[in-house]
Amino acid sequence: MEKKKERFESHFGMIMAMAGSAVGLGNLWRFPFLAAQNGGGAFIFVYLVLLLTICLPVLMTEITMGRMCRTNVTRIYDSIGAPRWRWAGFLTLFTPIVIMAFYTVVGGWSVKYLVQACTFSDAVPTSDYAGMFSSFISSTWEPLAYTLVFLAITAAANFGGVRNGIERFSKPMMLILVITIILVAVRSLTLPGAGEGTRFLLVPDFSKINGQVLVTALGQAFMSLSIGIGILLTYGSYVKTKEDIVTTAISTGLIDTLFAIIAGMAIIPAVYAFGFDVNAGPGLVFITLPGVFASMKGGSIIAVLFFLSLLLAAVTSAISMLEVVVAYFIGEWKMSRSKAVIISMAIIIILGCICSLSQGLLSDISLFGMNIFDFFDKISADIMITIGSLIMVIFAGWKVKSEDFIDELSGHGRSTTPRWMFRYVSFMIKWVAPIVIILIMLSNWLL
Repeated sequence: MEKKKERFESHFGMIMAMAGSAVGLGNLWRFPFLAAQNGGGAFIFVYLVLLLTICLPVLMTEITMGRMCRTNVTRIYDSIGAPRWRWAGFLTLFTPIVIMAFYTVVGGWSVKYLVQACTFSDAVPTSDYAGMFSSFISSTWEPLAYTLVFLAITAAANFGGVRNGIERFSKPMMLILVITIILVAVRSLTLPGAGEGTRFLLVPDFSKINGQVLVTALGQAFMSLSIGIGILLTYGSYVKTKEDIVTTAISTGLIDTLFAIIAGMAIIPAVYAFGFDVNAGPGLVFITLPGVFASMKGGSIIAVLFFLSLLLAAVTSAISMLEVVVAYFIGEWKMSRSKAVIISMAIIIILGCICSLSQGLLSDISLFGMNIFDFFDKISADIMITIGSLIMVIFAGWKVKSEDFIDELSGHGRSTTPRWMFRYVSFMIKWVAPIVIILIMLSNWLL
């Protein structure tokens, strides 16, 4: 048996921790360029539909299963009498490790660009931004140094535990993050010519919707909401029985989605206003935006605010992913939290260094036509997260008794949420979510 589990101290702190795990680089770095590459408003429309029909019920399921079992991700299946499913727990454990491998590298980039923004100079020609970014990420030591700085910030919060570290850190970080990104969005929307970018982002062109858009939107939604990564299972084990899981999940989903759209509004209209390439892909934030800020009146201040937001978002999500691995070592190997954080960090540092070097020194190494960084990004978002989520909904829908699931979801009758909502979630994860996830996966592989 594991020692007594830690708990979130307050309802607000719990919501901020959950939202912090969801709001991250997926919102500020990944969402805008994926929306731009997949039809703008069409991508957001699909994203919202999947959020309401699939993602929220799955999100509720993971929190429910975490609270029901109150153990690390590899022991969840054992704890309810299904030891043959333990392999699925290890898949869930490996997923945040794979994500953290490349995520921490991008987090290091955000540190670098925040430092650069604090001494931002309009004297740098716009045409040099691509070269500057390429030179930076392909160098050997500088990106590694910034990656280590980012990981040190992340580890500092995890050393403190759930209440004194994660919860206490998430409250101010989330508030600062929301305020800064709103300020950037307001400035972006008031630029001359920003209207075209706003229309592109908010008015859907349904002809753009295809199998690729569906699977990309689902993978992004799952990654952004921390579904299939083990975070919600781990955080769910820290949730008190009196907390309403339905309202917690809805609050987390709405905060995350609203933030993603605001992030898009902070970036896309500004890119359109200055005539930059909206289809710049992953380089949209680190190549295009510095040029936008250099062209903008007051751009130096906006640049500092934006890259501060990017760093805060990256850290809040990294904290939650690291906690999945830390919780495993604490529960499975009976380690102290400090030792568990150090070992988890060592694993991630090794993989992070490999991903960073794959942009330069190790760029000749190719996996299925991709460098190691891109391969880890692709396999985690399109395969590991989606399959992990599929396994969880199948298990929760078919192996766990419906009455037991609903009893835990409702807080053993304490929740004031209407009873039909619990039945709806149970129906969705048993019949609808698995079918939709499988169909979207097949459409991506076959089309």
